[in-house]
Amino acid sequence: MSTDNTTDIRLAAGDTELTVLPERGCRIGSLRVGGTELLRQGPRYGSFPMVPWCGRMAYGEFRNGGELHRMPVNSPPHAIHGTGRDTAWRTARADKSSAVFTYELAEPWPHPGRVTQVVELTEDSLTLTMGVEALVDSFPAQAGWHPWFLRHLDNGDGDGGRPGDGPGVEIDFTAAWQEERGEDHLPTGRRIAPRPGPWDDCFGMPEGVNVTLTWPGRLELTVASRAEWVVIYDEQEEAVCVEPQSGPPNGLNTLPRLVTPIDPLEISTTWSWRRLDGS
Repeated sequence: MSTDNTTDIRLAAGDTELTVLPERGCRIGSLRVGGTELLRQGPRYGSFPMVPWCGRMAYGEFRNGGELHRMPVNSPPHAIHGTGRDTAWRTARADKSSAVFTYELAEPWPHPGRVTQVVELTEDSLTLTMGVEALVDSFPAQAGWHPWFLRHLDNGDGDGGRPGDGPGVEIDFTAAWQEERGEDHLPTGRRIAPRPGPWDDCFGMPEGVNVTLTWPGRLELTVASRAEWVVIYDEQEEAVCVEPQSGPPNGLNTLPRLVTPIDPLEISTTWSWRRLDGS
């Protein structure tokens, strides 16, 4: 199969189909199960990797030791979701049901490094694995994913412009804590008891992320990861987000995980699903 990074990569397993868009930040542009689209469509949506940081970075600034670095403020007054989603990735390998993608960390990110994403599809699951390597100097980094799951499953086009048939998705999870969110949308540093939604909040799951989405009568999908943090966002009418990530928002400043030439960062997530309609 072609490894031209401008080529969309289409994977299939049984009646599950997945499209990866390496030129558009290596996002998953489409995930169809039995012809039903699960992800909101559009250039900002699908499911994109968050790297080398996740969520909001306070005022676009972070320190590596005593050195202050500034990132573009793309969600004023903060920088949000990393640079990987705005970068063209290279397709290193692709076959019928799996693929590997890479890109080199570059400006505006100040430290040389390499990011790799592995995509593995089966009939009833999708596993994503991301690694961040330091090539020269050590630096703090995070990685995770930002999927936009349709609130209502439609009959196949997934355009997000109209509600689908049937009831909306139900979100079920049990968290050990919620990161208290300040008026600036950043965690305050306090851990509080989980509160009812709607959410644009980060939760702690020290035993690993485990969140179940249920479209009654249609599909049940579980997002799982060994990572401890997940952001849940359900304030939009068209879609909901379940974002497993290696640290909390603003974590480069509050809980930095150092990536070194001998200690890369690796994170994975598996989405598994089962149909509820008997098909």
